[in-house]
Amino acid sequence: MSIPEFLLEVSIVVIAVVSLLTNVSVLLCFTQSTELRSHVPGLFVLNLSFSNILLAGINMPSTFLGVAKSAKPFGDSFCKGVSFAETFLTINTMLSMAALSMDRWIAVVFPLSYSSKMRYRDAFLIVAYSWLHSLTFSLTQLLMDWGGYSHTYASCTVHLDGEEMSQLPVYATFTVLFHLSSFALCLLVLCFAYMKVLRVARSHCKRIDVITVQTLLLLVDIHPSVKERCLAQQKKRRQRATKKICIFIGSFILCFSPYVITRLVELSPSVHIPRYLGIATKCLSYAKASSDPFVYCLLRLQYRKVLVSVISRVLGKNQHSLSAHSTSSTLDTMEDNCMARIT
Repeated sequence: MSIPEFLLEVSIVVIAVVSLLTNVSVLLCFTQSTELRSHVPGLFVLNLSFSNILLAGINMPSTFLGVAKSAKPFGDSFCKGVSFAETFLTINTMLSMAALSMDRWIAVVFPLSYSSKMRYRDAFLIVAYSWLHSLTFSLTQLLMDWGGYSHTYASCTVHLDGEEMSQLPVYATFTVLFHLSSFALCLLVLCFAYMKVLRVARSHCKRIDVITVQTLLLLVDIHPSVKERCLAQQKKRRQRATKKICIFIGSFILCFSPYVITRLVELSPSVHIPRYLGIATKCLSYAKASSDPFVYCLLRLQYRKVLVSVISRVLGKNQHSLSAHSTSSTLDTMEDNCMARIT
């Protein structure tokens, strides 16, 4: 076994384990918190977490075996099933992220009418569309017999055998539409929604800055260190909003774009994608499943409190031991609530 193959195998195992643990933690938080279950965007989070768990439990082990064996890990029928699952789950996760971004946009830009614009019925319809959209491409792939083992990516995925090159024009059209309606569409929605959110967040920060400056001017006897702290908090708020938006959009581009580019480039018969590069881009796309729980859930105060409470009960600790954690977390509560709609 070569060193690159060993590193790829270790990467897949680590990504799969982290994905399972973090996404199961998100589901655990939902089962233990009535408040989290009452939130409409929780449906999008659940849809995203379920898809990531299935991806980590089905597709990642398949790719690991493909790398380890350097050959097809399963029989043809099972490999086609794994390929079907990958297409469905990949589109579903991307559309779930787009749905979450639209929910943030509505909540921040239209806060007074949010409850009427985003109801449980609307969320269910969006999730249903996500499933229908995903099934359309995965069933098309299955009916056209385009699912199989790809040596380039060491996995069961959308693949056109060399013996079926007569179908290349149709397959190329399908591949382009697949990535346009998933990656490109979701990236467009994410950029539109979060740019709108960032604009509103900056507007709110400017208003807070104006009020803060006016208050500091009135308090002429205030200690200089207090003024410096207030001004530092203003700068921190502005930077925090921008940082979170960059994480949402940047993680999506970083994890998915290399894989999408290789899938589009390989449509040209004259282009050969090196195997290690193909597997590396595949691993990078898998990494999104392990980062999603942190990006959308586990770094938020609500989820942290529930998760700490659950872990404490599992370990048999007294609830009183959480008082120190709660006290320290209270200092950040107002700022977290101010930016909750963005995160």
